[in-house]
Amino acid sequence: MTPPPGPQGPLAGLRVIELGQLIAGPFCGQLLADFGADVIKIEQPERGDPMREWGVVHGGRSLSWNVIGRGKRCVTADLHTEEGREFVLGLAAGADAVIENFRPGTLERFGLGFDVLSELNPGLILTRVSGYGQDGPYASRAGYGSIGEAMGGLRYLVGDPATAPSRFGVSLGDLLAGLHATLGTMFALQERHRSGQGQVVDVSIYESVLAMTESLVSDYAVAGVTRERSGSVLPGIAPSNVYPTSDGKMLLIAANQDTVFRRLAAAMGRPELAESEEYATHRARGARQAELDDLVAGWTRTLTAADLLEVLNEHGVPVGSIYVAADMLADPQFAARRSIVEVPDDELGAVPMQAVAPRLSRTPGRVRWGGPRHGEHDAEVRELVAEQTGTATGATQSVEAGQAR
Repeated sequence: MTPPPGPQGPLAGLRVIELGQLIAGPFCGQLLADFGADVIKIEQPERGDPMREWGVVHGGRSLSWNVIGRGKRCVTADLHTEEGREFVLGLAAGADAVIENFRPGTLERFGLGFDVLSELNPGLILTRVSGYGQDGPYASRAGYGSIGEAMGGLRYLVGDPATAPSRFGVSLGDLLAGLHATLGTMFALQERHRSGQGQVVDVSIYESVLAMTESLVSDYAVAGVTRERSGSVLPGIAPSNVYPTSDGKMLLIAANQDTVFRRLAAAMGRPELAESEEYATHRARGARQAELDDLVAGWTRTLTAADLLEVLNEHGVPVGSIYVAADMLADPQFAARRSIVEVPDDELGAVPMQAVAPRLSRTPGRVRWGGPRHGEHDAEVRELVAEQTGTATGATQSVEAGQAR
């Protein structure tokens, strides 16, 4: 597939081979493709990645796949066969990185372990995403993102304290692992500039979640404090909550910093609140969180959502609506920054989806195309491998060596 006209991303010239399926590994591939890398996704010939059938399916196409498969070239190869493994090794010989999210040991059983890959291509980065990492007593266990969210400490914190822990509305554990896999891949590629050597990037889902828990472990280990579920607030952070309006809507107001609370008090027509002993400091407000929330809610109930947004924005108080997709598509800020882009599709038409983040001023990323059809790029990628001089012989020898190990 020839990319549509547009600027080259900062990763243009990098070739990445994506093995594995679903979200954790493929999200890393999506991010790298967004910024210009040539990501070649390998799928089983029969059905391909299960993501092609997951989520909302419209017109026979999964919209989840259309996002996570965007910008990639998709080819088929059966890693259970010598021919399939030889094809992958041929690709790896000319690649910068390989991403996989199989259970640890699977690549080795295919004869595609790092020892084989690095012998063929010493500069290759192998990024490995798994539930528990490549070692430790749990390494061989099956691990999904939801399990990583639980083990990493986030699931316990989500929801109402009177109910069982809630789950996120997206596969957060997998997405965090994919994000950390992207960071690790880029770190390893940067180090390769100095050493010329590749290495293994070992990403576990539970550690990717754990990395997002701030001082949760230290709070317990040093101070004996276990963080608990707290619903719509963070204990001691006030006022910062969802508040009602006169027209039955809800707005999130975050005015917990001293200077911002003074602005909120002025907007409420109660400037004396910011000078009172009860509410003047961060700790004082946190100690009276419930009563302060009641006080703020009593004021917000007197205004419509539109009027509340206007007065708080005028006073420089952080405030926002709780959006669903329809709100995003209608919002002028999203439109002005093109936070949502329309990606053409032969069958679905123009498909809106989130734009590339973050934004680079000189070499921005872009969405080049939506998730390809199964095996769409078989011919052109196999031609690419055939053009790599000497690859076939070297690949065959490496496969045999890998199997002998």
